[in-house]
Amino acid sequence: MKIILLLVGKTTNKHIGACINDYVERIGHYVPFELQVIPELKQTKHLTEAQQKQMEGEQLLRALQPTDDVVLLDERGKELRSMEFARWIEQKQHTARRLVFIIGGPYGFSPDLYARAKEMLSLSRMTFSHQMVRLFFTEQIYRACTIIKGEPYHHE
Repeated sequence: MKIILLLVGKTTNKHIGACINDYVERIGHYVPFELQVIPELKQTKHLTEAQQKQMEGEQLLRALQPTDDVVLLDERGKELRSMEFARWIEQKQHTARRLVFIIGGPYGFSPDLYARAKEMLSLSRMTFSHQMVRLFFTEQIYRACTIIKGEPYHHE
């Protein structure tokens, strides 16, 4: 199984970006992993939130393959503890060829993207910046990989 983290826009904070890259490299030792960035929309001042979500959604949908198992990171998604997330990933290894997690733009996801997704996960009931979510989520994927392998990174 390959895991893909699909993002809207580059990580602008160089410190957060360096940490993300560190986890991306670590994850690659366990599972094929790719960070894929969809460019941010340009000249959005004349667009409504709905139009921006729709345009971003179209770009994200073009990046998907028909057989992808798509999971949105959304505040209304299911919350899992790290051990539960690791077991969830482990189960997906038996059923998914490509597991694609999507972190959307500032206004969330288009209706078409919600329709395409199989599941939604939430990192927390708290709100985090999109930049921080990228870091937190890559760390959780790495943590899940170490839990699956029985390595000592995670402590109960």
